Amino acid sequence: MSEQKTTGFVLPFFVITAFGCASTVAEETYTNPVIHEIGPADPTVIRFEGKYYLYPTGNNTAYHVYTSTDMVHWTKGPKVFEPGERNVWAPDIFHNRSDGKFYLYYTVNRRIGVAVAERPDGTFVDRATLFTNAIDAHMFRDADGELFLYYVQLPGFRIHVQRMETPLEKAGEPKKVIWPTEPWEKKRGSVTEGPWMLTHKGTYYLLYSGTGANSLDYAIGYATANNPMGPFTKYAQNPIVKRGANALGPGHGCVVEDGVGRLWSVYHQQKDGTQPWNRFICIDPLWFDTKGVLHGKATRDTPQQAPVMTKEE
Repeated sequence: MSEQKTTGFVLPFFVITAFGCASTVAEETYTNPVIHEIGPADPTVIRFEGKYYLYPTGNNTAYHVYTSTDMVHWTKGPKVFEPGERNVWAPDIFHNRSDGKFYLYYTVNRRIGVAVAERPDGTFVDRATLFTNAIDAHMFRDADGELFLYYVQLPGFRIHVQRMETPLEKAGEPKKVIWPTEPWEKKRGSVTEGPWMLTHKGTYYLLYSGTGANSLDYAIGYATANNPMGPFTKYAQNPIVKRGANALGPGHGCVVEDGVGRLWSVYHQQKDGTQPWNRFICIDPLWFDTKGVLHGKATRDTPQQAPVMTKEE
């Protein structure tokens, strides 16, 4: 096991308690990348029992889990799933409250399957193949408990949504919801991939990454709908997270809340342009403005205010 450390100085952070009193919480900064290992990309994260569990694309043959209590300092843990083939990419982790199990949606050789474990750091056992000629699955549970699996159908990098009867069983037919149409999605290859669903005040925000993942112009945009199946309307000012300054090729990640309800994008960047898959893991905030517009940013080598953990954690 190896521990990835990011040092930062401490800032005071004021939190309004339930009684209306301000209390001071010591809050660190972080500097991207938060995991300095070159290679990990396409991260998915869940928060479970006071700890964050991160699963990235890794060595092309298996997935390892990384753990953290603050999203800044990560420890590389055990190998949790190895399909026995190469081209193992873009995992997604889902904790099913109904049975308490953890479901790992994996991509191997352009095939999406699902494996199951009793714990987030346990060994996952393969259970089913769900799609062929497909990549980048993401399971979403709506407020009413309904399940929807988003994924990318190939060729054409077309994002589909599949209603699910259970985490292992499909219900009905999939529906195409996003495909490459905008100039930024076609800058270095015609691509829409890496779907992730987020809700805010009754609106469904489908985040996705566009253009070639091996380019420095890889970026993140979103589309909105009034239900999980769409139709979706792309935000006119996409992409909301893109290259700038020394942040290169930011894309394909997930969204997770910290201990005070702030949203964080956990994603990857390219280290530089010397080779196409020269990637590492980063975090940066996402936020909604008063009009419901979703905003984000990509930073690197500049101290930023870190996530906050609640007292009980």
